[in-house]
Amino acid sequence: MLLTGLLCGILLGFVMQRGRFCITGAFRDLYVTKNNKMFIALLLAITVQSIGFFWLKEIGVLNVEPAENFAFLAVILGAFIFGIGIVLAGGCATGTWYRAAEGLIGSWVALFTYMLLSAIMRTGPLGEFNNALRSINIEQRNIYSTLGISPWWLVALLTFITLYYVYKHLSKSAPRMATLKPKKHGLAHLLFEKRWHPFFSAVLIGLIALLAWPLSVVTGREFGLGITGPSANIIQYLVTGDEKFINWGVFLVLGIFVGSFIGAKGSNEFRIRVPDVTTILRSALGGILMGIGATLAGGCSIGNGLVETAFFSWQGWISLPLMVLGTWVASYFTIIRPQRLKQLKHNV
Repeated sequence: MLLTGLLCGILLGFVMQRGRFCITGAFRDLYVTKNNKMFIALLLAITVQSIGFFWLKEIGVLNVEPAENFAFLAVILGAFIFGIGIVLAGGCATGTWYRAAEGLIGSWVALFTYMLLSAIMRTGPLGEFNNALRSINIEQRNIYSTLGISPWWLVALLTFITLYYVYKHLSKSAPRMATLKPKKHGLAHLLFEKRWHPFFSAVLIGLIALLAWPLSVVTGREFGLGITGPSANIIQYLVTGDEKFINWGVFLVLGIFVGSFIGAKGSNEFRIRVPDVTTILRSALGGILMGIGATLAGGCSIGNGLVETAFFSWQGWISLPLMVLGTWVASYFTIIRPQRLKQLKHNV
């Protein structure tokens, strides 16, 4: 049954690579380019998964509950740090996995430091610090239980907001772009050549995230998509050889790499790209911050930003805006401020 994680990962990696589904870009573009298309796509993926999740609970397929304690301090600090890290690394946790499979050496560096620090924060020298900070918590399970309402009210609200912004975006007249003559035909053209709309990719990702729940739960792992824990498990297994670290999630992240590689090779987007020293150092630092931040926050942009939000945990909906804020702060110092200084020198 663990191999279903590999299958799920291959699907996710392929869709994210072909759809260029970048959560870092979704956060960053809200501030840098004032473009909300990718963030709307993220909301759409959350909504699709949320509807399916509570439907599966309604019919008795799923019987999982979120943790009763909310480690608010660790989540607030960790989510903000993670937001800074993904800008420096050039991609979030999942984005780093799929971009590494495209041949980006910088992403390989970020991926290694992210996995290493995630492991160190869990069972290594920083494990006590992580546990101490996460032990500061309050008894809050999820938003709808706190409010004393049915989760379907929140699902309806999220669906309404998402569909409103989807309609608003699609109703804008899109500029016509010149298209090159297809080199592939039929299914190959659709899979590897035609540009995927972010909303189409988002629906597929939402469905894959939904599929992950029953496939993962049946193996004893009561969660859906998750990247940080499985990434740390790989390092822990390689160091200790303890098979307890090999679970459905490990096969999931390995599948993401395989699926992305298939997508990149099929679309002729795979090539080895070696960045300059500055980019490599920045990628390494970004991976370090990602590993620390995601572990403290209990999840990355997938675990918290896509999955925890779908079942309306406090952890998910508090970490999401803080990840965005961290992304904006890092974008100011790495993109906006340098551009302004360059423009100022040019004017002088």
